Amino acid sequence: MAEYKLMVAPNGARRTRADHPQLPVTPEQTAQAAAACFSGGARALHLHVRDAEGHHSLDAGRYREALDAVRESAPAMAVQITTESAGLYNVEDQLTCLDKLRPAAASVSVREMARDAELAARAYALCAEAGTEVQHILYGPDCIAQLCAWYQDGTVPGVMRDAIFVLGTYSPPVLAKPRGLAAFRDAAADMRLNWTVCAFGRHERACLLAAIATGGDARIGFENNIETPEGGLLADNAASVAAFVQAAKAQGHTLKEC
Repeated sequence: MAEYKLMVAPNGARRTRADHPQLPVTPEQTAQAAAACFSGGARALHLHVRDAEGHHSLDAGRYREALDAVRESAPAMAVQITTESAGLYNVEDQLTCLDKLRPAAASVSVREMARDAELAARAYALCAEAGTEVQHILYGPDCIAQLCAWYQDGTVPGVMRDAIFVLGTYSPPVLAKPRGLAAFRDAAADMRLNWTVCAFGRHERACLLAAIATGGDARIGFENNIETPEGGLLADNAASVAAFVQAAKAQGHTLKEC
């Protein structure tokens, strides 16, 4: 059986407390969720921040506020910021965010970076210089092909081998299913990636169990799913983490300390 790492993504860019009353939006709410999820076994946090109106933000000041809050509530938890545009930001904005923060870890969408190849090269070089651990967001085989090309031409340093496979979509809503993992694994078979899976919708747990059973890691949380497998609402992010850890344990998988 497998040993796996678990990250939690408690909010994302689009959902609000109208979607679920326990979805964290403020730094304080995110910090509380982080601490509860850490207690349940998640050792890393995928962090999004919001502006004053609750919209997705890449503002460095808001990130620093949230990072400080999480460090106080869960000091041993690793934190990964996101540079996702969510349809609001261009590559220059994403590069500026990385430059101002120089974070320990960041998720970076290959598809979004490909909108401006020159700025993309600068972003990856900046991360290499700053020691930022980049996790490439991959939405399908086309993204994997682009990443492969960038390894070959040097746009992306060869040491940046962490990736996340995104199963399903938020908008338009497409439920992830475990069988969707095969296309990613086949396309990336020769790339020596350290890969994680996240999955939209109520089949999230089944998708993540399939991922860890075949050598991947898992990212869970309200960014991707707020439902139980039966279609009811999960109580909160910590409940989602706890249920997954228990299901993985029942299949003989062991949670790895990062």
